[in-house]
Amino acid sequence: MRESMEFDVVIVGAGPAGLSAACRLMQKAKESAREMSICVVEKGSEVGSHILSGAVIEPRALNELFPDWHERGAPLNSLVSRDEIYLLQDSENARKLPDWIVPQTMHNKGNYIISLGNLCRWLAEQAEALGVEIFPGFAATEILYSEDGAVRGVATGDMGVGVDGRPKDGYMPGMELCAKYTIFSEGCRGSLGKQVINEFNLDANSDVQHYGLGFKEIWDVDPDKHQPGLVVHCGGWPLEKGTNGGSFLYHGDNNQVVVGLVVDLSYSNPYTSPFDEFQRMKQHPVFKCTLSGGKRVAYGARAIAKGGLNALPKMCFPGGLLVGCDAGTLNFAKIKGTHTAMKSGMLAAETIFEALSAGDQGGRELSEYTKAFRSSWVFDELQRARNFGPAIHKFGTLMGGAFNFIDQNLFKGRLPFTLRDKVPDHSLMKEASECRSIDYPKPDGKISFDKLSSVFLSGTNHEEDQPCHLKLADETVPLNINWEVYQGPEARFCPAGVYEYVEDAPSGNNRFQISAQNCLHCKTCDIKDPTQNITWIAPEGSGGPNYPNM
Repeated sequence: MRESMEFDVVIVGAGPAGLSAACRLMQKAKESAREMSICVVEKGSEVGSHILSGAVIEPRALNELFPDWHERGAPLNSLVSRDEIYLLQDSENARKLPDWIVPQTMHNKGNYIISLGNLCRWLAEQAEALGVEIFPGFAATEILYSEDGAVRGVATGDMGVGVDGRPKDGYMPGMELCAKYTIFSEGCRGSLGKQVINEFNLDANSDVQHYGLGFKEIWDVDPDKHQPGLVVHCGGWPLEKGTNGGSFLYHGDNNQVVVGLVVDLSYSNPYTSPFDEFQRMKQHPVFKCTLSGGKRVAYGARAIAKGGLNALPKMCFPGGLLVGCDAGTLNFAKIKGTHTAMKSGMLAAETIFEALSAGDQGGRELSEYTKAFRSSWVFDELQRARNFGPAIHKFGTLMGGAFNFIDQNLFKGRLPFTLRDKVPDHSLMKEASECRSIDYPKPDGKISFDKLSSVFLSGTNHEEDQPCHLKLADETVPLNINWEVYQGPEARFCPAGVYEYVEDAPSGNNRFQISAQNCLHCKTCDIKDPTQNITWIAPEGSGGPNYPNM
């Protein structure tokens, strides 16, 4: 039997959306002298340990949530000083684009280069000071439903279960966290958010969601090469035709830079390895001139939801709400999702508070949230950016960029039509026989590195003796279809070396191997597997990466 705890509101995920919701709920409660119990459950070992983003933040939502954030010591220390945008033409050459040709959404005046993990740690401190209970190290693995089908909370996973499914010494059953309303804020491709969308058919009137895989490294660099506040974005090389994406280099504080690449998961060539594209990208002079002589100190990867307004599901359902990247509120035109995620959480908090204050006992579908969201600046921002991603998919980087210049700069996102993009990313992968293989250079150990040394820097760890959290619907598919037809793309699209096709010495036959201990929780396998045979579920709490300041 599981124990249970009752709350007014349970929030799944201590990211910017969930923590902003928790803070706003408690702010409203204190303004009204009303008692309210709020619980945030977080699968990472600590708040921020699973958070990864570029990140340049637009402080609009933070200004609304805590107008005195500077006095409170929020970790926004590096104001953007200038933007530089390059088109990488090949491995040696680049063309700097003039400011006038760059979509206005990509200008960063007034924004800050931050660690989103550290911002979430700070938000958690504010939430706890307001009276919110935060439970890190506990993974929500099950949605609880009432007899009438409404969501009534979540249950955390059992701790101390062996790989054979049997309890070990120290076994601890999960706990039921029951609430009048539950907010799902797990980030991109949340495992419970995915279930909720399917259960209530929330995406019936939406385009399919689209994704990118984002890589990020933190480097200590030579002080003479450090330019505080400089934001660099690049497009083009090394991604081949048919593979979209973009790279970045942000100069933060303490003589550190963050370097990264986002690869659109709509790519078609199964031989594409996003990790190796990232390592190759760093060898371009635009990046190498800064990184040379420096030291890589952190690595991570995470999928991002980039479908925008067209792909947003219905965000309310009986007993709960979807917020932030669990729904897909990222503004791809700005390459930013923190401010929109925070605002969506704040709107959810205000909606729930008003309902409970009016005597609501929970379990209702809060359609008021939809009205509040559509009346907010988040909706207006996403509405103006609705064509940005589809244009890149339909027309490619160059022609799509030209379209977006016209759309964003000349028409301010108000063109009288909407581009649709209804083909899921996984279905765009071609058979290996139709594509050329890609010969990636070996890492040099100075600028480029291998996967295993990279995973080591992420601090990733899982208890080895536990059930595998990467579930195969059919165990014969990897060898019989994914290998035979696509030459094993799992081994390439995973940024952590989780999936391998290993040749058995005696027989010479391939064997499919899953090293779940390496998993970064990026969710790419759940998204890009061409047969949709892999499902990512939350492992035992505290497992996964331990990012210090990503």
